Amino acid sequence: MINLDEHVLDKKLNYLTIPIKTGYIKPGEPYETIVHAATDLIEDGDFLVISETPISVSQNRLVDESKFEPSLLSTILAEVWSKYMWGYILGPIFRIKKRTIHNLRKLPPEARSHKKVILEYYGLKHALKPASEAGVDLSNVPGTFLSLLPDKPELVARDIEEKIKDNTGKTVTVMIIDTDASYEIFGRKFTSLPIAVSGIKYDLGFFGYVLGRFGSKIGPTPLGISKSHDLDDIIGIAKLAEEYHEKNEMDIETVYDMGSAFDGDITDITVEMLDSVEHTPAVIVRII
Repeated sequence: MINLDEHVLDKKLNYLTIPIKTGYIKPGEPYETIVHAATDLIEDGDFLVISETPISVSQNRLVDESKFEPSLLSTILAEVWSKYMWGYILGPIFRIKKRTIHNLRKLPPEARSHKKVILEYYGLKHALKPASEAGVDLSNVPGTFLSLLPDKPELVARDIEEKIKDNTGKTVTVMIIDTDASYEIFGRKFTSLPIAVSGIKYDLGFFGYVLGRFGSKIGPTPLGISKSHDLDDIIGIAKLAEEYHEKNEMDIETVYDMGSAFDGDITDITVEMLDSVEHTPAVIVRII
């Protein structure tokens, strides 16, 4: 068994990362778009690592935040708990990213409705997380929408693997990941996210986020995978895909990236605008 995580760290493992470029996958559009784009590039033994948002958008798992009236609790969570307690006190104490602290201090009034959505769909333990609650995504979606996590990501990964096999005859592994981190303490892996692959303790919400401050970050969180592999190998592959996205300045990974990519208020962004730029919904990772 190759310990990918170890080799990635010491740079001894040779690998290729091959981006899968597409247009914008629109709400309700079949994710076969990704399969077709990968067909001429993929080889036997490859890992196809797919970001969670294109799958969620394809499944039409979108929620319009503007339709949610803030409650007293969601207002307190946004204005007091996240903006001030975490932006000015707890964030610096727990040494969260400076960019996150900066963004928390500038939370707009719309954050009250955002917290209301999290409370409705995922509950208080996820709404208590100051940012990136429950893995929902505000980037790569139009207007005032957000995308929930994909439904049954493991089944989706298996379906995509089967479609690739049918189209190309190639045997590959398909993985769907979220950039929200997984952590490790005393050999136990966990994440704050509501879902994750077997071997990672999930659905810890705010408590997992705080516990992660005392553990080691091991990489992005695999949500579903089409076939079994050693968990350390899975996380190592996910990290390689994430590193590709981090190095690609054109990728829209956060709502702030989206604000930079388009001139104007992000709430005015349309599907047509999103479709006007190239997207990378997946990356092939090939060990050579």
